[in-house]
Amino acid sequence: MSVRTKIFSAMKQIAEEQKVTLPPLQDDLSLNETGFDSLAFAILVARLEDELGADPFTVAEDAAFPSTLGEFIRAYENVPA
Repeated sequence: MSVRTKIFSAMKQIAEEQKVTLPPLQDDLSLNETGFDSLAFAILVARLEDELGADPFTVAEDAAFPSTLGEFIRAYENVPA
């Protein structure tokens, strides 16, 4: 399963749990438009760290939080091994 697929799957699961209606998941979707609040994003990052074994936002010293879903996905795809 690709990183993108794992992220989409986790987002859909969290949206269901948090009773959030997700818009279509596309690379240019602003993270502000996902309907996720800070708790939902914290849950997402924690679950992805458990599943993928890394948190790109703590691995890099100069990591900035992405503004679009595509940037978020690329952050996980580009985590150093």
